[in-house]
Amino acid sequence: MTTVALVSALALTACGGANAESKSGGATGASGAFPVSIEHKHGTAEIKAEPQRVVTLGLSDQDAVLALGVKPVGVVDWFKEKPYGKWPWAQPLWGDTKPEIVGERDEYNLEKIASLKPDLIIAQYSGMKKEQYDKLSQLAPVVGQPKKFEDYQAPWQDMTRAIGKALGKEAKANELIDAVGKRFAEARKAHPEFAGKTTAVAEVYQAGTYSVFSPNDPKMLFLAELGFTVTPKFREAVGTKNVADFSFERLDIVEADRLFWLVADDAAAKQIKEDKLYSKLKVAQEGRDVYLPYETPPVGAAMAFNTVLSIPYAIDQVVPMLTAKK
Repeated sequence: MTTVALVSALALTACGGANAESKSGGATGASGAFPVSIEHKHGTAEIKAEPQRVVTLGLSDQDAVLALGVKPVGVVDWFKEKPYGKWPWAQPLWGDTKPEIVGERDEYNLEKIASLKPDLIIAQYSGMKKEQYDKLSQLAPVVGQPKKFEDYQAPWQDMTRAIGKALGKEAKANELIDAVGKRFAEARKAHPEFAGKTTAVAEVYQAGTYSVFSPNDPKMLFLAELGFTVTPKFREAVGTKNVADFSFERLDIVEADRLFWLVADDAAAKQIKEDKLYSKLKVAQEGRDVYLPYETPPVGAAMAFNTVLSIPYAIDQVVPMLTAKK
């Protein structure tokens, strides 16, 4: 299924918004799924009835909620573009709905959240602290980060399942996961040359310094599901951190078969390409590096989200970049 077709199908599922579907139990009979208990990093969420007013605090949690036919009443901002604004994989599902912005990244406005009177708070792809959880759980059941993973490093499948269970839509969540899994399988079958090739994802925040992302970061997990792997040097250098910073003197860490740079624009890409230290890398000399814009098109953002909504879009964009002749 193409990205456009998937979004269109999901838009039909989501038609009418959260409350309309919740009152009827939805296509999956959500009202009969409760009560449910969900264990997470900070405790156990006890959800007694089908949620009517959902607030998402994870940076990308709203995607899975939308895909399951529910429009959150409150969300956090990540890319300063307002989550409902322009991402092509999610905007059709929001329609004209504009949820309340209740924070930026892991800084939450408790007063705003309380004013929305949520009956469920979801914080899967987040760095929510125990102190924040204790306060938020006084307002509503909170489904915090998966407890088996470092913050921001849980697989998209695990987060989608937790969200599906919280909404009483486990069957639908599994259908979405299977559909995305098939997209990855199709890409791997079409491009067996990806298998076993080493990769890295990096970003430059200031001249002479760059950041790399953990093998368990969503962007790296996306590439792993296409068949890529990482070098032992890369894995050792990053350790358990989600993001690790290095000087350009340590660019050897990202020497790989395919190197991805996340960039704001062409000027940022040009600055990397023209760096004297970077130009010494074989991956640069042999043109095996790929520059992913956060916008126009938002490929970098789609990989960063790595959700059931954004993954098909990312596959459609990234695979041609990998196979294009230079």
